[in-house]
Amino acid sequence: MENKKEFYNDLYNELYSLIGDERNTVAILANTSALLNYHMKDINWVGFYLVNDNELILGPFQGNPACMHIPFTKGVCGACYRNDETIIVDNVHNFSGHIACDSNSNSEIVIPIHKNNEIVGLLDIDSPIYSRFDNEDKLGLERIVSMLEMVI
Repeated sequence: MENKKEFYNDLYNELYSLIGDERNTVAILANTSALLNYHMKDINWVGFYLVNDNELILGPFQGNPACMHIPFTKGVCGACYRNDETIIVDNVHNFSGHIACDSNSNSEIVIPIHKNNEIVGLLDIDSPIYSRFDNEDKLGLERIVSMLEMVI
């Protein structure tokens, strides 16, 4: 089994090939969520929330139906938006203000996506496994988000 650094490098290269010269944001985010869902183990939801007016709106995703509107003041996604930094939560049940869209989710990672120095969206990944995400996941997923930032 390859290590996480190799895994994310391979994933980055596959996404790069998949995107090609596509520039439609919805198409790119839809295929990115599908690719991550296909390759990542022990996750139960992966998708995007997009900034719209004064809230986060559900974008392309893979998994069970999800919350469609998230205020900037609520949940892990709201905290990621407010702090403008990646957030890893080992146990979402201990996170003050957590929004339980799926009761099977136990850990979460959320990465901000920028365009013109402003947050335009978030990559959100949930897992039924406690402490599923670590610094290697953070670095690998931030690199994937950096590619998205160049093309959306």
